[in-house]
Amino acid sequence: LFVFDRTQPVGFWMRNTLIPLDIIFIGSDGRIVNIAENTTPYSLEPVVSIAPVTAVLELRGGLTAQLGIKAGDAATWEARKGQ
Repeated sequence: LFVFDRTQPVGFWMRNTLIPLDIIFIGSDGRIVNIAENTTPYSLEPVVSIAPVTAVLELRGGLTAQLGIKAGDAATWEARKGQ
């Protein structure tokens, strides 16, 4: 989970990533803005949010479909003390 200090458009690449990932982009209201499913390992192509986000969660590729996670769903998390 990547939590940002401010809400902003973000992009990731898969340059050093060995496996496909599902990248979940989460807006400031806690709703999933968009999901990039089964991203391509080693790719330099940007994987971007379609709107400004507050957080990004990376899961193994295909897990969002398996769990039925979709754009518009609510996401919550708790910060650990000191993090």
